[in-house]
Parts: sequence; structure tokens; C-alpha cells
Amino acid sequence: MRHKSGPEGSAEKTVKDIRRATRKRHATEEKIRIVLEGLRGEYSIAELCRRENIAQSLYYSWSKEFLEAGKERLAGDGASGDVARGE
Repeated sequence: MRHKSGPEGSAEKTVKDIRRATRKRHATEEKIRIVLEGLRGEYSIAELCRRENIAQSLYYSWSKEFLEAGKERLAGDGASGDVARGE
């Protein structure tokens, strides 16, 4: 097994660093807006993802996280808001 050292190893590290630095980070509010728009069903998910310039797999990951968080909240796992309101 060859170990990567020298110019090839550093080139791969540079490429990884560039990819990491250029990856877009989406704000929470933006994710919620996109997921809610997809759930409304006015546009196909493919069309929505093209318009927002995101992968469909990313949309479905966000959607799954969004729905699971809502499910946990309704089940009472995130009850901190209920205490503040006196419920």
C-alpha cells in the first residue's frame, strides 16, 4: 500500500480545502422556506431544486429533518416552549 506524500498528497489536500471553502452554507430560515415551498406542492421538487440551485437529495434531507423535528416537538420531546407558556 502506498502512502501519499509529496506533491500528490498536498494537491489532494488543497482540492479538499477548496471544496470545503466553496461549499455553500444555507441559513436555517432559508432551509425552512425551501422545505415549506416544496411541501406546498406548487412546483415539482425537481423544479424547486433547480431554481434554488440545490441537489434534490439535499432537499429531501432537509425535509426529513424538518418533519422529524416537528414530530418530536409535537410529541413533547422539545417541551421547553410549553413551560414558558404555562401549558
